[in-house]
Amino acid sequence: MADLKLTPAPDSLAQKFMMAVIVAVVVSGIYFGRPVLMPLALAVLMSFALAPLVGLLRHLKLGHLPSVLLSLCVALVLIAGIGTFVGSQLAGLANDLPSYQNNISRKIQTIRGTANGGTLSRLNRTIEAIGEQISGGKDRPSTVAAGATTEDTPVPVVIQRETIAPWALASNVLGPLLEPLGLVALVLVFVGFILLQKDDLRDRFVRLAGSRDLQRTTVALDEAASRLARYLALQTAINAGFGIVIGVGLWIIGIPNSGLWGLMGMLFRFVPYVGVPIAFLFPAVLAVAVDPGWMSLAWVAILYGSIEFIIGQMVEPFVYGRSMGLSAVAVVVAAVFWTWLWGPMGLLLSTPLTMCFVVLGRHIEGLKFLDVMLGDQPALAMEESLYLRMLAEDPDEAADDAEIFLRENSLSAYYDEVAAKALMLAQTDVNRGLLDPLRQTRIRDAIKGLIENLADRADNGAAKTMAELPPDWQNLPVMCVAGRGPLDEAAALLLVDMLAKSGVGARVVSSDQTSATHVNELDVDGVRVVCVSYLEPGTYKNARYQVRRLRKRMPDVPVMAIFWGIGSDNSRYLDGVEATECDVVTTGLKETIHHVLAFSGRSAQGKPGRAQGSLQL
Repeated sequence: MADLKLTPAPDSLAQKFMMAVIVAVVVSGIYFGRPVLMPLALAVLMSFALAPLVGLLRHLKLGHLPSVLLSLCVALVLIAGIGTFVGSQLAGLANDLPSYQNNISRKIQTIRGTANGGTLSRLNRTIEAIGEQISGGKDRPSTVAAGATTEDTPVPVVIQRETIAPWALASNVLGPLLEPLGLVALVLVFVGFILLQKDDLRDRFVRLAGSRDLQRTTVALDEAASRLARYLALQTAINAGFGIVIGVGLWIIGIPNSGLWGLMGMLFRFVPYVGVPIAFLFPAVLAVAVDPGWMSLAWVAILYGSIEFIIGQMVEPFVYGRSMGLSAVAVVVAAVFWTWLWGPMGLLLSTPLTMCFVVLGRHIEGLKFLDVMLGDQPALAMEESLYLRMLAEDPDEAADDAEIFLRENSLSAYYDEVAAKALMLAQTDVNRGLLDPLRQTRIRDAIKGLIENLADRADNGAAKTMAELPPDWQNLPVMCVAGRGPLDEAAALLLVDMLAKSGVGARVVSSDQTSATHVNELDVDGVRVVCVSYLEPGTYKNARYQVRRLRKRMPDVPVMAIFWGIGSDNSRYLDGVEATECDVVTTGLKETIHHVLAFSGRSAQGKPGRAQGSLQL
């Protein structure tokens, strides 16, 4: 007995395990490397923000090194100026706080009085009574420890002055400032090196990421840089506008230090989701302190809520467009992921970092899953999405997707470029033995439902009306024959609908009705053109015998064939198509309708219906 040698299948479980290990190692590296990676990420963003200034200074012939140093000085002065302004404003606010004490105390007393005399107070008393009944608090005898007295014994209080060494005082005051100052210094150092070695770093990244495909890697880097630079510029402009409007609005309401809160609103708005609520808390608390009533607080809430709604729902979608390249779900997931890894700083960097990863996934095959998971491009092509809708027997959802395509395209283009291609995907599954006849029938019925849902849609290419047709073309002059099964019948239904919108009546005949045993029973009254519909012609034998039977049944009627799946390269199919012995062969709706109308014109001129040797592709 011969030995059987079986080739082992790839160990998919081991591959998945290795992938999980790699992901875990990468995530762990990002988490534990945050003391270096986080400043580096900030430095990359800051270098993109300073790159236009460096380019402008170089354009003024200052040289590369002086341009970078001057740009860093500008950034340092800007950071120091913001810090000085915020510090001076906070110091002035601290001096004014005692004057607001009466308002705060009065409102606290009001809130406490309302609570003590209202539902909250009654609820607290009820809960206390229930707790005492459960624990038996009132029935327990009080106990006194041995040697203790029931009388209160006064405790002497001694006040001693604690001396603090100068170095300890400096440590207490400057200690909290050392970490952010160190972070700023490290970021500026990274920015300087990135701007000075920009071209060299680019070349090294290309060498590591894709030296075998320099063009694709270069395109990915250019797109990531342009998207990130545009995002930062637009975000800064929008946030600056937000801060200006907030500052002016708070000044009108009468909130002190309105310029400070406008600046804080601008800076905090760079932090997704939580930045604006945090920025709102400061002027909200101040509104409670400065106003004896509650109107200032209400106006502050209305100001922040309305401005954020206008910018978030109207301005940003219009300004950004598709420049971010991220889906709404990706923004939320990225915010959660980076916040989990790097805390608040990760939340600040989440959108730019994710944007860069999505761009790389769009151009690097190994990272394609990032673009699919996080990008704003549809996960499936329109024809793939329609195929899924047909499998789920959901013509309503399919029609809703079609409406999006039809905003900028014609109905014939949708039938040709989406519906027909979806049926070709189904035909491919039929050829692979994955689609049984019952599901094919359901797909055909789904196409019927889709056509019915789009019945009120006119096509821009409609050129004739029934009144313009010859008299002998009035009663369903076109017979559309399904080539082999329900899917070909579904494609024929698309053709019938387009012919009807062009003013030509047509009907569909199944492949069973034109079989050798039933073709003689076929009703051919009023038929002036026959069009055979095939999604996938196969060996063309079926089409050839189909056409021969139809010619024998209707010898004077021209026969056309539409092969939806041939595609643009027709040369290799020409011999097989000629063997079908059709008068005309087409590959799309527009050509088919054009030839049908041409046949109607020939009939109006009294010319014979058939046009010998008129095969066209």
